[in-house]
Amino acid sequence: MSEQIILREYQETDRQALEDIIRETWKYDRFCCAKVAKKMAKVYLNSCLIEQTFTRVAVINHIPVGIIMGKNIQKHKCPLKLRIKWLKSIVSLFVSKEGRKISKIFGGVKGIDEELLADCDKEYKGEVVFFAISEKCRGKGLGRRLFQTVTDYMKSQHISEFYLFTDTSCNYPFYEHLGLIRRCEKKQVIDVNDEKEEMTFFIYEYKI
Repeated sequence: MSEQIILREYQETDRQALEDIIRETWKYDRFCCAKVAKKMAKVYLNSCLIEQTFTRVAVINHIPVGIIMGKNIQKHKCPLKLRIKWLKSIVSLFVSKEGRKISKIFGGVKGIDEELLADCDKEYKGEVVFFAISEKCRGKGLGRRLFQTVTDYMKSQHISEFYLFTDTSCNYPFYEHLGLIRRCEKKQVIDVNDEKEEMTFFIYEYKI
């Protein structure tokens, strides 16, 4: 039986599958217990949802296996409903000591991203807010198909250049295969369960 692949907008029923993909992609369970990792994934997904103006989810046989979110920076407005969900997920994470500790690590990553964008010294009109594919479904061309949807969206918004953040914890060479150009990078030592780990963070640019 052949696989049925559909690309569509995000639906709230996609949440659990996408949170699982986030945990898998960024390996949250390395940093903390399963309960906190689950809360981290919820915070991350909510933080992306409040930043996007475009979503496409890849669905195979009715199961979400990948997603891309884009943003027209000038037109972005965060719906109150989404912001409330995001705030509630943060409060839930902060209930535990471990959750507060982990949030500090990822709060530092946000600061690094801001530094990278400042180092580019460029005002972009578009951003890829979130892009992930389940490890089980890589190699099927889904990444290229999803990226093309966000490229088409940017074209429709008259945006000729956009950017995204990534790091060495992800399959970042994939972006170079798609034709993105690495603009800036920054090395940072991250404390993971009391062990020091050096990571490199990147900002990539795409010109249509």
